[in-house]
Amino acid sequence: MCFSATASFGAGIVLAVIGVATLKKANHPVQIFFAVIPLLFCVQQITEGFLWLALSNRAYASTQQPATYTFLFIAQVVWPVYVPLSISLLEKKESRKKIQKIFVATGALVSLYLVFCLFSYPVEAKIIGYHISYEQKYPAAIGNYAGLLYIIATIAPPFFSGIKRMWVLGTAVLISYIMTTIFYNDYIVSVWCFFASIISVSVFAIMQDFKKPNKVPAIRNVPA
Repeated sequence: MCFSATASFGAGIVLAVIGVATLKKANHPVQIFFAVIPLLFCVQQITEGFLWLALSNRAYASTQQPATYTFLFIAQVVWPVYVPLSISLLEKKESRKKIQKIFVATGALVSLYLVFCLFSYPVEAKIIGYHISYEQKYPAAIGNYAGLLYIIATIAPPFFSGIKRMWVLGTAVLISYIMTTIFYNDYIVSVWCFFASIISVSVFAIMQDFKKPNKVPAIRNVPA
């Protein structure tokens, strides 16, 4: 969330509600991995809420670095792998799984590079206007390729999935990314995550399509 601590905490609460409701739709362990997405967004938004407090109130200054690194770790390291992996686990056709595994490998490559950069180069969060700007001095040349692979790993998987309505998730993320790039390019890390959190509703809708297993009727004893 990019507007204030109150907005971030408020979004976190809403996402927590959506997350719990989504988890209740899961009826298989592999579905739980996908259903957790809204709760991960919840953690991310609440983390940035604490970052807002740290940047605007010296009493919370000690939480600035932990909040900064936690937020960026989820945004840059977790999502590139988590998105394609969660979709891959849901796929039933082996051909679809093979495609998703390519995206998982792509995401893993990006995550390894970004986690190295995150802990090897200076990172600083600043409030500029009504947004938080994350200043990351990563190598620019490699960063462009990493950015492209990040987009592929987080946006493409839903469009190659055989799961019903999964394309809605991909469309939501794609539109969110385009809007962020056009209108908030200088704050893309923070703002895109706000827009992307809206896709939690798409995740909930997709989970509704997974039907509960049919219950086997109990066999009643029939008197001889």
